[in-house]
Amino acid sequence: MDNLSLEQALKTHFGHSAFRKPQREVIASLLAGKDTLAIMPTGGGKSLCYQLPALLLDGVTLVVSPLIALMKDQVDALNAKGIAAAMINSSQSWDEQKLALDKMAAGELKLAYIAPERFRAGSFLRTLSRAKISLLAIDEAHCISQWGHDFRPDYMRLGEALDKMGRPLCAAFTATATPEVKEDILVQLKMREPSVFVSGFARPNLHFHIRHVEKKNEKHARVRELVRQHETGIIYCATRKSAEKLSDDFRKDKIRHVLYHGGMTPAQRDKAQEQFMSKKYPVAVATNAFGMGIDRADIRFVCHWEMPGSVEAYYQESGRAGRDGQSAHCEVLFMYADKRVQDFFIDGTNPAPALIRRVYDILHQTKGHDNEAFISMDDLARMATLGQRKSGAANSMAVTSALTVLRKLGLIERFEIPGLRARGTRLLQPDFSARDITIDAELLDEKRRRDEAKLKAFIHLAYSKECRQSWILNYFGETDFEPCGGCDCCDSMKTPATPAPVLVEEEFVEVRKALSGIARMSWRIAPTQWQPRFGRDKVLKSLLGSKDEKIIGAGLDKLSTYGILKPHGKAFANALLKEMEIVGLVEVTQGDYPLLGLTETGARAMLEGGDVFMRYPGELSKLAKKKLKQRVIANANAFHAAQTNGTLTDDTPGKQTKEPPPDYDEELYKKLCSKRNQLRFLRGNVPAYQIFPNAVLQQLAARKPASAQDAMDIKGIGPAKAKSFLPSFLKIIAAHAGS
Repeated sequence: MDNLSLEQALKTHFGHSAFRKPQREVIASLLAGKDTLAIMPTGGGKSLCYQLPALLLDGVTLVVSPLIALMKDQVDALNAKGIAAAMINSSQSWDEQKLALDKMAAGELKLAYIAPERFRAGSFLRTLSRAKISLLAIDEAHCISQWGHDFRPDYMRLGEALDKMGRPLCAAFTATATPEVKEDILVQLKMREPSVFVSGFARPNLHFHIRHVEKKNEKHARVRELVRQHETGIIYCATRKSAEKLSDDFRKDKIRHVLYHGGMTPAQRDKAQEQFMSKKYPVAVATNAFGMGIDRADIRFVCHWEMPGSVEAYYQESGRAGRDGQSAHCEVLFMYADKRVQDFFIDGTNPAPALIRRVYDILHQTKGHDNEAFISMDDLARMATLGQRKSGAANSMAVTSALTVLRKLGLIERFEIPGLRARGTRLLQPDFSARDITIDAELLDEKRRRDEAKLKAFIHLAYSKECRQSWILNYFGETDFEPCGGCDCCDSMKTPATPAPVLVEEEFVEVRKALSGIARMSWRIAPTQWQPRFGRDKVLKSLLGSKDEKIIGAGLDKLSTYGILKPHGKAFANALLKEMEIVGLVEVTQGDYPLLGLTETGARAMLEGGDVFMRYPGELSKLAKKKLKQRVIANANAFHAAQTNGTLTDDTPGKQTKEPPPDYDEELYKKLCSKRNQLRFLRGNVPAYQIFPNAVLQQLAARKPASAQDAMDIKGIGPAKAKSFLPSFLKIIAAHAGS
């Protein structure tokens, strides 16, 4: 079919006059009979890529979708257009499912939406053999990969189902897939010489912000501010408990919202979703159960109450904002202590081999004469924990994951108990004992490592000073993107920072105390270099003299600097560390675990003293002003006396001498200023003079030194800056000379 007839079909069936990129290319690939994987951004029009081919191919298209509400919405929309479509899922009675299957077998349907769990039953696959299947389209295809952020065991049968259906044409669609997950989708579905389309992950209308907070009350204040500013949005909570707590607080504050989480009944969830989607309520407080199929176009903000478990989850959930193309705000209220929630989830989704065997043994002991066991997840968890140490305890999430492993091994299958919202377990090889199970421990370890790496990647994003959108796009394999100009990191570059004042002696003493404490919690590896050992929380607790067992256990209470900032209190110490990080005295590393350590600048300030330009947290502000006023008066008096006595010299306090600017290359000077701005950006928008003042850049643009040695006689370039900053500027000078 040529492009003109494709355009005609689009206009006839859907009323659109043009395709979005790459819809036409994806559709043409399928109509040419090629297996196809399309990675398209949220709101990019994925559904049209299989709906239009379904109408042009001879037979029925099966659409695998994980969300019943989404199925219903799409089936209703298609039927309203006069397109024969139906759905088959557990929300329907057997008569309703049979009617849809009969219509499919009779060739009366063009699209059939099917929940992935339907493929568990061999009888369902045998029923499908009665129909002419032209295409199997898999929505949310990242759920296939166990290396993805939202792996769903029911999806893993789809490759086998394709074989049993005689290998019809296959199409897979997702909005979030790293290069690794993309390859895994192709492997799991056994796609044959597939066409792969990646239309880009960029969402230029979304502005990503990560706000570092210390306490829950900061979160509460900020989320209320977001609701006031943006009105319509979703607040994602990591657990049901935190969602319910925030919902209670919102009710007290009379903030109109819906609550949504997986512990609610289907009717309650459906009602909440309908109220939000119909715009009766402007705000949703939800867990990640509230996600797929949420396509309300006017969502102006998405807020993550706790850190998400991966960059993929964060980007997908944030992508529910701004689907109308208008500007939208995406913000994470980042508190490092929330990591323990995600650690709990990682433990729950990565059961140890011993737990898997214990769960199987319990099922074996409780099975009936028909090899079926009827036992709840909570009871399974309780029984699996009996007699175990705390480290061997199980929760219902870990038990569910253990059942998934046993199912993949072909030892059990799960089935729904008629008339109940419960499922039983059938042992497929009842003669097997727990000790006979062969478990690939290396594969389980690899799965855990990857889950942990995903969490670490998000933490690295949170501490990064780079443009948020560029960082995320690079994570998904897209490079060479300019800064977005709208995230918190880019915003910090727009308004030049007001120069920080120099610390007075009393202030610098406290800063030096903090630097000394951090140094003693690090390993010294060079005269001005320390390798950090502890995270920010432990450093802070040690400086405040905390009795926390982790501080005592690490021996930090034995340091001479233990409790050195205790008289000032936690709020002051927190603020002091933040300001020290802003001006580059300390930094958070980007390794597997974010550690707080000294920079070389901080080490030199601690060892050698000198002027430090920094905003002091305010406790000594009155004293600082008093001292500064005394110095100004003293300098003025000295200057006046020197003038009167005729003894004014260049060394007299208050006498300012300034060299006239040299005759420099203005074009090169502009390039050097641009490089300085980049370096400022990477260091948290520190004042320009902390890199090099204008006078130094003018000298560099005039002299154009070819080496560090040639530049060392320029006033303002010492050994430390020659090592840390100068090489970047010498490259600019060399490139300019060659241009």
